[in-house]
Amino acid sequence: MTPTRRLWTGLSICGLLILVALYTSTSARQNAAAAVPIDGDDIGGVVTGPKGPEAGVWVIAETTELPTKFNRIVVTDDRGQYVIPDLPKAHYNVWVRGYGLVDSPKVPGVPGTALNLKAVAAPNARAAAQYYPGQYWYSLIKVPDKSEFPGTGPAGNGINPAVKSQAEWLRLMKTDSCESCHQIGSHGTREIPALFNSLPTSVAKWERRLQSGQAGANMMGGINALGNRRALAMFADWTDRIAAGELPPVPPRPQGAERNLVITQWDWADPKAYLHDEIATDRLNPTVNANGKLYGSAEISADYLPWLDPVNNTIGRVPVPVRDPATPYAAPMSGFQPSPYWGSEAIWTSKANVHNPMFDYKGRVWFTSRIRGGDHPAFCKPGSTHPSAALTPTTASARQLAVYDPKTDKVTLIDTCYSTHHLFFAEDANHTLWTSSGGGGGVVGWLDTKMFDETHDEAKSQGWTALVVDNNGNGKRDAYTEPNQPADPSKDRRIDAGFYGVMPSPDGTVWGSVLGFPGSLVHLIPGSNPPATTLAEEYQFPWGNTKTDAQGYGPRGMDVDGNGVVWVVAASGHFASFDRKLCKGPLNGPKATGQQCPEGWRMYQTPGPQFKGVTDSGSADSHYYDWVDRFDTLGLGRNVPIATGNSSDALLALNPQTAKFTILRVPYPNGFFAKGMDGRIDDPKGGWKGRAVWSTWATRAPFHNEGGKDMQSKVVKFQMRPSPLAK
Repeated sequence: MTPTRRLWTGLSICGLLILVALYTSTSARQNAAAAVPIDGDDIGGVVTGPKGPEAGVWVIAETTELPTKFNRIVVTDDRGQYVIPDLPKAHYNVWVRGYGLVDSPKVPGVPGTALNLKAVAAPNARAAAQYYPGQYWYSLIKVPDKSEFPGTGPAGNGINPAVKSQAEWLRLMKTDSCESCHQIGSHGTREIPALFNSLPTSVAKWERRLQSGQAGANMMGGINALGNRRALAMFADWTDRIAAGELPPVPPRPQGAERNLVITQWDWADPKAYLHDEIATDRLNPTVNANGKLYGSAEISADYLPWLDPVNNTIGRVPVPVRDPATPYAAPMSGFQPSPYWGSEAIWTSKANVHNPMFDYKGRVWFTSRIRGGDHPAFCKPGSTHPSAALTPTTASARQLAVYDPKTDKVTLIDTCYSTHHLFFAEDANHTLWTSSGGGGGVVGWLDTKMFDETHDEAKSQGWTALVVDNNGNGKRDAYTEPNQPADPSKDRRIDAGFYGVMPSPDGTVWGSVLGFPGSLVHLIPGSNPPATTLAEEYQFPWGNTKTDAQGYGPRGMDVDGNGVVWVVAASGHFASFDRKLCKGPLNGPKATGQQCPEGWRMYQTPGPQFKGVTDSGSADSHYYDWVDRFDTLGLGRNVPIATGNSSDALLALNPQTAKFTILRVPYPNGFFAKGMDGRIDDPKGGWKGRAVWSTWATRAPFHNEGGKDMQSKVVKFQMRPSPLAK
């Protein structure tokens, strides 16, 4: 064979080998897609990027062909494979989203289709960062150094003198003020709207933006609590640095069990309304209302309960009346600065101000609702013979109660002598409904729903109590000193506190969270004849207590697990537990000043970055509320505590034994912000498909997020399947 012929023969063999290799590679990818088993109502396939299969990215299928807008989201496995299961019949847009990527082109698809998708790498770090949760952007903010506290006021460093420490400043930067209603770090907050471009400085732009809309007065109140001058300078510096190109750290992609998550979302309510809460079932029996409608609370935005039928993908409304037509609006209807989104339009129109709904064992929906103006009926006031009024008369309340019966389609209004905010049923024969005031008010109230059903006597069926600590340690309620009086060792002591969160415990007692710094939990023991026998115990957060390493502050929402352990979220960036059974010292008496049981606390630092310059334990995430999955409705086990990750677009499920969180991230649209959740079992024999955790988008500013003014509040369903490809 000549050298030339040998050369051509060698080249031919090499070319053949290359073709075989290319064919084999392409065939392998095609076979991988074909190997993803799907049913006639699934869409599945493989996601590949420039470097091969993309693991831990989201695949989104969305349609507008159902009665309400619908999407379902899954995560790819370690080979880039995915299955979107059980899709209603419709035409879908399907695309890929993931950290390190930009959204892929939307590809049309229908159930029963094998659909391979091409991920698109982000062209630069800034493009990639547009998909990061708000927490990562907010972590770039430069918090005042510890040396700047306590504040010295407008003539000094601009920090409010009432803010004594950096920790107190952080509490107000998060869910006890700045983030109690929406994320900071979302697209709508980390950039300055064009409406304010004519103003001379970034500080002036921030001050004007905070004056916008019906919440302007509240936002300015929050900034003044920090110290107007210093706080505005901090926020202006933050957005200036972002505009100049500063970028946040990169969040991790979903790992492990996080890839088993299936998220389903439905639009509900309307574009100008926002939701505070939803309810799917009785929290004491998650089989109540199986496959039934969910109901929501639109708070100050609208006077109706939105509902979703998740089986038929339909939505609707239940009108909520007020008893007194002169009941004032919950938000100002005029006199505010124009908003960059809605101009001078008053988009919030509620009088009822429905806050928190709850199913009972009969399938009725109870909710906190304003039915009148502030002045009380006579049975609440001084001189009344009502047992609670005789001990602790009241004169005004901001919100009362109502109940909706789906069987009769009727709303019944119930007047109360105490303000209501959150509500939960006790595990007792009277189905007692305990309520919180949201903070302040000085009393805790309840309604005997069994008695109310039998008599419809709203005065006779309710009670309330002051929070009285057994200061003299004799085990019973005696004469007490008022909060503004010196403690007397021979008397009990009333504390000036109102419950924000409230939760009856399995043992018949009641727990409540008290806002503030460091904040506290209060254990309410009704006794045999409440309110005459009712006593309270106070357990302050152990901030600065040298007897424990569990350092945290700023409680908000809370729940109690099946073992009586209290779980409470904290502004310090922790998920905290308190177990009264671990307490070693006396829990009452003159030495029980609030720090008598540091050994009862545990602090679990929540995931994600901390703020720049903050060295204390915690994270930049904010946490509004939490819930304990006592009945394993999610699939991670019984008594799993789950916190809202209000800056991390997520729910955060904690394994207390490992101190590890499973992050249930909602990647689309950006900015998921929940204020509660519950779990329902639709089919006890249906495996993962027969159960789910439910929540809703609860930001007051949906228009801050992806989609802008077109963004509508959504119901969110979380399900954990046994593997990323389970059907």
